[in-house]
Amino acid sequence: MSTQPGEYYTPDRWQNWLDRIDEEDVDPDDDDSAQLLWNMQDDTAIAVAKVLTDYDEGTLDEETALGELEEMREVVLAEPAFDDEGKLMLVDSVQTSLVCVFYAAEEYILGGVVDEGEFHDYLHAAADAEADDDLDAALSYCVQAGTLVIDGAEFDPAVAEELDPGLTVQWVNGLDSLQNAMRDPEVVEEDEDE
Repeated sequence: MSTQPGEYYTPDRWQNWLDRIDEEDVDPDDDDSAQLLWNMQDDTAIAVAKVLTDYDEGTLDEETALGELEEMREVVLAEPAFDDEGKLMLVDSVQTSLVCVFYAAEEYILGGVVDEGEFHDYLHAAADAEADDDLDAALSYCVQAGTLVIDGAEFDPAVAEELDPGLTVQWVNGLDSLQNAMRDPEVVEEDEDE
């Protein structure tokens, strides 16, 4: 079975999540709301994982895989049309986490897996770079850590609790979703025809 371009993640699929957030009374301190945001993030990570798996299996060539990721990224990272500032901030936090997922996937396809160092080495380098206000370097370290995750490296997401709150923690949250998606790409599938 071949997957047609755009079938990995459609704009409608992302819009369904946005509609749910728009319609519901979302409170990040509420377990149900937090779960909704996690599911939204996981669902995107699952689509990324499917592109990566099909690329690894030779179903997609490099150009097609990168095109799929780019289309997905444009949909997911676009600013939603919410009037509610609180909801915009919540979606922004999901989008921020997913930035690292998309870049790690692209880096994996273009450059493969980083060839030295452990996940935690890159994580702490990212935290140090963020502390020095070098956000580009911090993201780069997280992206390199992400290639290790795609290659099967595992990490305990609780490691993020050791870090100061900030972008690195959000990027690690995204990598946690990617880690789960690479292990089991069917976790939060919507009822759609494959």
